[in-house]
Amino acid sequence: MHELLRTSDPVLVSFVEALLREQRIDYHVADLNTSAVEGSIAIFPRRILVADASAAAARSLMIEAGLAAELPDAPARAIPARVRPAPRTA
Repeated sequence: MHELLRTSDPVLVSFVEALLREQRIDYHVADLNTSAVEGSIAIFPRRILVADASAAAARSLMIEAGLAAELPDAPARAIPARVRPAPRTA
């Protein structure tokens, strides 16, 4: 199995599931039931796994859907300037 996505965002998980279902790519959502243990506060990320044979197609689907930044091997995202702390002045 190939890890396609790891996220704590349930909306993103649902969206990716819909994309995969539409293209008839088999997948498994791992760590789904940890919410009962964690109290549904989204500490533990959910993982979407696909068969190794479907990994390339699933990755392409994610990229086409504009989710390339969510892939596990995506380059680290830069912090937007509005979120970065202001430089300290002496």
